[in-house]
This record gives sequence, structure tokens and C-alpha cells, in this order.
Amino acid sequence: MGVHKTTLVPGDGVHFPKPGNTVVVHYIGTLENGRKFDSSRDRGEAFATRIGVGHVIKGWDKGIPLMSLGERAILHISYDFGYGARGMPPIIPGLSNLIFDVELLEIRE
Repeated sequence: MGVHKTTLVPGDGVHFPKPGNTVVVHYIGTLENGRKFDSSRDRGEAFATRIGVGHVIKGWDKGIPLMSLGERAILHISYDFGYGARGMPPIIPGLSNLIFDVELLEIRE
């Protein structure tokens, strides 16, 4: 259980986010059945957040630091690294494993 990364487009292989950095990403979140529940791409606005400090789900805190600048990857996140047994009703049922298509656009110190 946890997070598994599959690289779609390699990044620079040099610059990786560290805990406390702010990252800017585009993402599409889906359930295992393919149902999309959120997308920064659909909104046309990248998402910025501090990483590794508990501001987002554990799967992002652990998975995004595995990505290098410019990388696009699929993060397969088990429910315990996502929204847990409770989920996020009514959008995400409890015990849902999540799939995120993430592109790391920027890393800020």
C-alpha cells in the first residue's frame, strides 16, 4: 500500500521537491473505475501547494517528491494514502484507491 509512480514524460532528473517547498502542478484525479473527480486542467489553472508538510493527501506528500521538474507521471495511491476509510463523500467513496495524472511545472523554495 502507499504510492506507486509511473513516468509518462521524464523530467530534468536533477531538480526534485523537498519537504516544505511549494510545487506548482497540473493534475487530473480519477477513481479506479475511471470517474474523474477533480482536474486543474479542466479549470485551466495550475495548483500550487506546499509539499511534504501535510497540506495535501499523504500520497501527494510522498509521491510528488519522487518527480523531477517537468515530469508528468501517474501516481497510483492506495486509500490509506488518500482519503482513507471515510473517503470524501459524496465525491470519493470510502476505501477508494486514487489515480492522479500529475505534471510538475515548478518548484519554489
